[in-house]
Amino acid sequence: MSAKNCHLFFCYHYHYKEKQGDVNIENKKITLGSLFDGIGIFPLAASHFGIEPVWVSEIDKNAIAVTKRHFPHMKHLGDIKKIDVRKTELVDIIAFGSPWQNLSLIGDRTGISGVKSSLFFEAIRIINEMRDYTNGLYPTFAVWENVAGSLVSGRRNDFRTILEAFTGSAVPMPHTKWANAGMVRRSELELCWRVLDAQYFGTPKLLQRRKRVFIVCDFRKRSAHKILYKPRHIKEDTKAVDKGGSTASKNYRKDTYKTGGEYPNVRAFEERRMRTGAKEKKPSVFLKGLGDINSPYPTLLAGSPAMIAFWYEGREDDGCIRYLTPMECERLMDFPDDYTKYSYTGATIKDSARLKAIGNSIALPCADYIFSGIKEVLEEE
Repeated sequence: MSAKNCHLFFCYHYHYKEKQGDVNIENKKITLGSLFDGIGIFPLAASHFGIEPVWVSEIDKNAIAVTKRHFPHMKHLGDIKKIDVRKTELVDIIAFGSPWQNLSLIGDRTGISGVKSSLFFEAIRIINEMRDYTNGLYPTFAVWENVAGSLVSGRRNDFRTILEAFTGSAVPMPHTKWANAGMVRRSELELCWRVLDAQYFGTPKLLQRRKRVFIVCDFRKRSAHKILYKPRHIKEDTKAVDKGGSTASKNYRKDTYKTGGEYPNVRAFEERRMRTGAKEKKPSVFLKGLGDINSPYPTLLAGSPAMIAFWYEGREDDGCIRYLTPMECERLMDFPDDYTKYSYTGATIKDSARLKAIGNSIALPCADYIFSGIKEVLEEE
């Protein structure tokens, strides 16, 4: 159902009573399980709002080392395919960003049935088995994140498959394309999806373009729309950084002029786009590889190191092209400085492993937005 039709649902007030009895969350700790966890950004965001991350599933040793350092008390379940739900602690929320490689427009486009992206169904298995085991009491919410390419993968059929896997019911195909926001309702379930772009989140906003599809599925109430569509201010202390790593300022060039300083030009340098433009002899494509000074940085990728061009106006010959440091990439995701630098053992993690983990991860302000909404609707009950 497209975003155009979503407002029709907002005109009604629904009353729903759980067959097994409403769960009283007063004085109850809200808990999270994270699948395909990466470096623990879902747990980090959840912890900002008093939600306790209790277990994760991840197989990358460097990612696990980072997460263990920040969340030493979380249990690690290992390979998702080997998780036995009956031996797993029950949780209120299961969040996951399943492998994107087969869904992305820059991947092999084998879609949701691809070797990596098909692991999505393991997460659905765990959710369904836990709900069957608890007679529908756990989990209350499921959260999914993935690349925007999932909306068009498999001639748009893959996203329908994803929606049907969550809802357990048939979902009609849109006439043209999937909207950037929409809703599916079935008896006692509400699912909403929305494309969030990290550049519009954070206070001040992040300086990175990063469009990702988020799904929130509420299994017992009808509050997913409140979580995913309601505007809300997240936190006061979120910092954005410019491409050089310092605190961003809207009037940076003006302030520099007033103090007699030199104008620094820091721009994204997209080597792949420039190579394509040169190879195909397309000047416009080539020139787009050098970003505008006031534009957000392009999406950080796991397999492609991010680069910048830097020079002072009038001293272009002294400029340089270099890779962003891991800390600069962390700041573009709003992670704490050096979040990925150390293992739980204290050992330093290689820059290449850090950049891969960051590029595979979730922009923290977007995750904060989701979990602040979950906490808000639970407090309303």
